[in-house]
Order: sequence, then C-alpha cells, then structure tokens
Amino acid sequence: MTAAPTPSSPPSSLPSANPAVGASSDARGPATIAKDAVEDTLGKSVRNRLTEKDLAKISSNRGLLTLLRQKGFSTTKALKTLNYEAELEKLQIELVRLQRTVQQEGRRLAILFEGRDAAGKGGTIRRFIEHLNPRTAHVVALQKPTEVEQGQWYFQRYSRQLPNPGEICFFDRSWYNRAVVEPVMKFCTERQYEQFMRQVPEFEHMLYEDGVELIKFWCSISKSEQEQRFKARRVNPLKQWKISPVDEQAQENWDVYTKYKEQMFSRTHTTFSPWIIVKANDKKRARLESMRHVLSTLSYDQKNDAGISLHPDPDVVRRFHRSTKQID
Repeated sequence: MTAAPTPSSPPSSLPSANPAVGASSDARGPATIAKDAVEDTLGKSVRNRLTEKDLAKISSNRGLLTLLRQKGFSTTKALKTLNYEAELEKLQIELVRLQRTVQQEGRRLAILFEGRDAAGKGGTIRRFIEHLNPRTAHVVALQKPTEVEQGQWYFQRYSRQLPNPGEICFFDRSWYNRAVVEPVMKFCTERQYEQFMRQVPEFEHMLYEDGVELIKFWCSISKSEQEQRFKARRVNPLKQWKISPVDEQAQENWDVYTKYKEQMFSRTHTTFSPWIIVKANDKKRARLESMRHVLSTLSYDQKNDAGISLHPDPDVVRRFHRSTKQID
C-alpha cells in the first residue's frame, strides 16, 4: 500500500475548492484557481497578501510552497493541509468503490453521526458524500417532529428514511436524539425516555437481522473546543444559521449531557450495533479516521488495491469501552 504523503514530500497537485480545479474544462483563470486553492490551504488573510502576479505563478504544490517561503510565510500549515487533501482524495476514491459494490450487491448501509453540538458531524458527512452518486446516497437531517409525528411510534419517521437496497444513508443525528438531547432539554417525558432506551436495542437488532449494515459514530469534543467553535459561528455570517437555542444552552448543560451520554453508551452499545468513538477536536483528523473505520469495517471490490492505509488510528477512533477515557 502507498503511504500517506509526508511533510517533506507534498502531493503534486493543488488542492481545490471544487473537483474541477486543474481540469481543462475549468473556465476560471489560473490566478483565480490559485487564489481559491491558497485560501482553502492557508486562509483568506494569507491569500490577500499575495498579488495576482504571485498567484499566477502557482502551478503545483511545490510552487505554492516555494512562493510561501519566498514571501516569508511558514509552510507548516500549508504542508498539513496539502497532506490532508491528498489523503482525503484517496479515501474518497475508496468510498466511491464501496458505493459501487453496495449498489451492485443490493446492500443497505446506514451510518449514524451523533455527538454534542458543534462536534463536526455535518462537516464529516459532507466529506463522505462529496463524490458519491447522489442517486443512491443521501443525508437525513430531520427537523423537529410535526404534531402528527409526535403521535406516532417514535422510530416511525426514522424507519421511513432507512436505505433501500443499493443505498447508503447518512444520519446527521438520528433516533438517538431521544437518548441525549431530548431528556436534557425536557423535550420528552421520563416515561418516553425509558421506553426508548428499552426499545432501541431491539429496534437495531431487527435491522441487524434484516441485513441492514449499521455504523454508529459518536463525535467527541472537549468543552473548551465546543466553546471556541460556538464563538467562531457567532462571528461568521456563513455559519450563523447553525446556532440554535439548544446550542446556546450546550455549555451550561455540559454535565447533564455527559450523564445522558454515558447512560446511552451503557444501555445501547451492543455486539451487533457497537458505538464507535471519534476524537473530533481535530476536525480533519476525525474526518479521515472515520472514513478509514468505515472502509476497514466493510467489504467491497478492489479493497486490496487501495492506494492508502485503511487502518484507522486507534488514538482517534475506537470502539466504546467503559474503561476508555473520553474527552467529553
């Protein structure tokens, strides 16, 4: 297998804001392409300190690094981002292969992403699906239940979203809302909570027996990291839509969340449907290692031909165990 790029050996092509960068069909000029790539790699502040003439000279990652050194910028962040982009692309290629196999074999794959607010669930899912065929891969991010849904069996609205044969379904939060968020925020009664906790292992066992492949991720972040991400959302007009009344109380209710999270693990972690804990303070590392876990767990065609290691880092991703020290 090919090793991931090292800091001394940057990948050869520029990272891009979209898959078309570097393709002959891209209608943008080279300076515009380079400008987007530099902003993705180093941020807007660095990009704005480079001239159009500087940007027009960039045709490769080595060219980018040379320019940064000449201008007196540190290349540490650039190397880290370039290596991340290279790893991400290779893992996404494997995800495309996985999806093709799922389609051909008529398998049903459901991947759940749970975690505290601002834990990076949505961002990780976006990287998973970026190059997948949207006809057979979709994201489920349900709004709060309607009045009609409130009178239904709790799992009913989630059951409708489960994958059909040949499909992959990503849940950006799932039925586990009732295990943590709802009791913390008093959105459900104690009786409803207890009924859910009794039923969820049975529900997931039925999925298992029927052949649904289910992976459950818990994205784990520290209290201080969550606070920093909330602050970043408040000042970023492109992310302010993410702030909700639940988010505003997340720090205040941290210990209560912890209590219900631990009860959830204790009562819903099973051999047929285990919890996978992802240390997500480092968003990019969490994305890569989550992908590796999925790819290493599931069978698919050409898996042995992967151009990158599919073994997840056990310091980032590991199966839940009571003795495991968690950051949240």
